[in-house]
Amino acid sequence: MRARVLFFGLLKDLVGRAAEERDFPEGADLRAVFDAYAAEHPRLREMAGSIVLARNQEFAAPGTALADGDEVAFLPPVSGGRDHDPIEISGPDGHYFALTRHAIDTRAVIARILTGAEGAVVTFEGTVRNNTRGRATRCLDYECYEGMALTMMARIGREIAAAHQVGRVAMVHRLGRMLIGETSVAVIVTAPHRRPAFEAALEGIDRLKKLVPIWKKEHFVDGEVWVEGEWDENLPVAR
Repeated sequence: MRARVLFFGLLKDLVGRAAEERDFPEGADLRAVFDAYAAEHPRLREMAGSIVLARNQEFAAPGTALADGDEVAFLPPVSGGRDHDPIEISGPDGHYFALTRHAIDTRAVIARILTGAEGAVVTFEGTVRNNTRGRATRCLDYECYEGMALTMMARIGREIAAAHQVGRVAMVHRLGRMLIGETSVAVIVTAPHRRPAFEAALEGIDRLKKLVPIWKKEHFVDGEVWVEGEWDENLPVAR
């Protein structure tokens, strides 16, 4: 049976390609897929404790059975081009989630989710800083597993809205190259009162950074590196 296998972030650099079609034996599971690549690239085996696998844009344990035509993704620790932009999810509940390669206009996003019943609007913006531990940064590149990233953002946002006394939640993440001072991500929460809005916004960015498959490459004056973050501890890893 044949599967499409995707690699992201530093794993793409490690195996030398972003995707390929490959045949696997009948009855193979995701562990067999991982083992096949780890045999060719031993560094994958060393990193198994921090690599998460996905099948058809859903997190999956290594023992998950593989079916013909499946899409399998190797996802390194999160760090925090389509024909249209932004790629977005919205619905009758008024929440809004998007990925974009253009500057994030938080005022436009706020206007989109306001109803008039709000007593508070809390906006968190993550911006590109000019250094990491004193090492001068020139710019950042962000890439992601787009379909899965957008689905996860929407899931997180709606779960947060259900758990807090808030009105609407919006999350927008930028992709591509960003310069110092530019906004890479925005989490916006509306609510009748300020405390739930602050709490929901904080939970939103914390969960986004550990669950949404987005990767960051940092370009320094003297080199570049994929930034290794940390998956949520409850996710199954390749090991």
